[in-house]
Amino acid sequence: MDGGGRLDQPLMRSRQSAAKPVGAPHDEPSLARAQADRLRRRESRFGALSGYRRLTGRWAAKIAHLPRGAGVFGSILLIGGALVYGAVAGQHIPAVTNWAKDARDIAANALGLRIAAISLSGEKEVSREEVLTTAGATGRASLLFLDADAARTRLLANPWIADAAVLKLYPNRLQITITERHAFALWQKDGRVSVIAADGTVLEPFVENRYFGLPLVVGRDAERQAKEFLAVIDRYPDIRSALRASILVADRRWDLRLRNGINVQLPESDVEGALDRLVKLDHDKKLFSRDITVVDLRLPDRVTVRLSDAAAQARDEALKAIAKKKKGGDA
Repeated sequence: MDGGGRLDQPLMRSRQSAAKPVGAPHDEPSLARAQADRLRRRESRFGALSGYRRLTGRWAAKIAHLPRGAGVFGSILLIGGALVYGAVAGQHIPAVTNWAKDARDIAANALGLRIAAISLSGEKEVSREEVLTTAGATGRASLLFLDADAARTRLLANPWIADAAVLKLYPNRLQITITERHAFALWQKDGRVSVIAADGTVLEPFVENRYFGLPLVVGRDAERQAKEFLAVIDRYPDIRSALRASILVADRRWDLRLRNGINVQLPESDVEGALDRLVKLDHDKKLFSRDITVVDLRLPDRVTVRLSDAAAQARDEALKAIAKKKKGGDA
């Protein structure tokens, strides 16, 4: 107390006392809301963590029930998928395929299934190396994984090979038998000459010197009809020896171009009868030795002959001379 009987009080009040007077009421609702928000946030975090724990627990339970080795299989599957994707994306499929084939052949060869002996017969126009390469019987190929049907299909793609048989004889022998086509005739179409077989198959797109003696057929589809027609021509040796080319006209009938330039027009039917008349005319009238260009045999009851220009001019002059003599005699 001071000397006047009054209580002593501090000159400065504390900050708390200055900020809020003693005995002032607190904002209890605001404090409660803040505490509730903190509680909700804490429960939300605990709920998410609890849900994650429950999810991982369920997956762990499922994984625990997987069969033994599933993890290794899954790893292999994942790596294999990655390798396949890389091969496809990098366009390495052919290289990967060849590598896989070589790997399996190496494994089969190690088991004693190597192709140790190859028996090949029937080849003449096609070389041995070409046949074996086409069949896939290379040095690394194994007998176990050689596809005989596929090898035969590849061999038949060669136009010279008419038929083929591929036989695997275990443990280490391979037998290949081929039947070749033979060069039958020369076929000219659109100015290009090819070597063909009797069935019309084009054997070579060019002509070697050894094929110059083959008969020549000309025209579209002549290669398919040549066998039957040339068989008829072979019955007439005189015509065959004088023949230069057989020309198919409009896919209906044939013309014969002789070596001396004469063109013989044959009918659509009864070709043998027309050839018989042609042989008789040459025998009786020396037709092939005359100065003519065309012999028309298309009508069965007549033969029409066209003279060459020189022969026609000579004939006209001869007729004029005869006519003058007749006039002089009449005078």
